[in-house]
Amino acid sequence: MIASKKEAQQQKVLTKAHHDFEKSLNLYAFFKIHNHALGEDLVQDTFVKTWAYLVKGGKIDLMKAFLFHVLNNLIVDEYRKHKTVSLDVLLEKGFEPSSDDSGRLHNILDGKAALFLIQRLPKMYQKVMRMRYVQDLSLKEISLITGKSKNTIAVQLHRGLEKLKLLYASK
Repeated sequence: MIASKKEAQQQKVLTKAHHDFEKSLNLYAFFKIHNHALGEDLVQDTFVKTWAYLVKGGKIDLMKAFLFHVLNNLIVDEYRKHKTVSLDVLLEKGFEPSSDDSGRLHNILDGKAALFLIQRLPKMYQKVMRMRYVQDLSLKEISLITGKSKNTIAVQLHRGLEKLKLLYASK
C-alpha cells in the first residue's frame, strides 16, 4: 500500500508537470531540432525518462529545470547520432544534383585555342610542342623520334611554351 501511495503521488506530480510544461518543451524541442514529430517524440521520451527516475526513488527539486535538462540531453544525443540521408529523401525535399561543367568547358576551349596557336609558332617548335602536349610523349620518346638529345628537346619545349604564352596573351 505504501508503495502504491508513493507511486500515485509521483504519477500526480508527473501528470501536473506534463500539463504545465509540455507545450514549452515541445516549442523548445522544435526550436532546436526543426522537426515537429521528432521534437514531440523527444518530449515524450523526456517524460518517460523522468518517470523512470522517479520510480527508482530519485528526488526532483525543480521539475521544470529537470525536464528541460533531460530534454536537452536527448536533443544532444539526437545531434550526435550518425545520420545517413538517402538520395531519394533529398530528391523528395527538392534537392536537384547538378554538374557544373563550366570549368571543363573552359579547359576544352582553352586547349583548342592553344592547339590553334601552336600552328602559329615557328616550325622548329611546332613539332615538339605537338608531340609533347597533343600526343603526350615523354622527352625520351621525342628524342628517339627526332634524333635530338633530351636536353635539346627540353629547351625547345621551354622556348615554345614561352612563345605560346605570348601568343595566348595577345589574342
